[in-house]
Amino acid sequence: MTDQSVGKIDEQAWWSIRRGASPIVGTAIHDGHAMCSELLERIGIASTQRLREEDPFTGLLIADLPNQIVVHRSRFEVDLNRARDQAVYLRPEQAWGFTVWSEAPSAVTVEAVLAFHDAYYSMLQDNLRSIERRYGRFVVLDIHSYNHRRGGPRTAPMDPKQAPDVNIGTFSLDRRRWAPIVEAFKEYAGGFDFHGRRLNVQEDVAFQGRGEQARYVHAQFPRSGCALAVEFKKTFMDEWTGVPDMEAVSALRALLKGAVPVLEGALGEVS
Repeated sequence: MTDQSVGKIDEQAWWSIRRGASPIVGTAIHDGHAMCSELLERIGIASTQRLREEDPFTGLLIADLPNQIVVHRSRFEVDLNRARDQAVYLRPEQAWGFTVWSEAPSAVTVEAVLAFHDAYYSMLQDNLRSIERRYGRFVVLDIHSYNHRRGGPRTAPMDPKQAPDVNIGTFSLDRRRWAPIVEAFKEYAGGFDFHGRRLNVQEDVAFQGRGEQARYVHAQFPRSGCALAVEFKKTFMDEWTGVPDMEAVSALRALLKGAVPVLEGALGEVS
């Protein structure tokens, strides 16, 4: 792994990158929980509340992919899956109703932490251009997770019709051009043996893939880049305590590892 740190607010790494010999890239941009000290002093919600809305273990899910980008900073510092002007949660409606700050960060502080957002997309552009030059086309598996017991730990889970095990968001991609990729991943994931059962895999049901990273990939690489926004329902962990089911985590990790040759083959079918 190569750690990269940018900016003056904090010396900790913002992300880790691994490059390999494949056009398949996995990202876990909401995996992180760390925040810079200046913002931690102003935070108005508990660490456990932040953790519920982050995507822990998604970095582990992509650990076997040849190309990986794992972000270590919390989305409550800067949300990389939102446009720059919405990337810092300043109002409750931006953050699941939470009043995030006990003391709102100044405009100067917000602009300083947005350097993280700028640097991430600059890095992503450079890495994807390099892969494009080598392979011509590429697929980004934009991995996330989502809560399905929002009413509380003892409430019934969401109806599986609205909350599939795997949701593939395709809103911003050219669906006709990239149909071989979407269909190959859906078929493969839907047929995967997940501890003796098949996963419920749907497209654009719980989420539509409207995040900034997928939009950015499709805007910058309209003919060469396909980003699938993949949301795993948090059945691989307890969303209220943060405790993982490591057997389920391992199974989803194996699913993503096995998807690499499937997607590499499907790239050859893209016209």
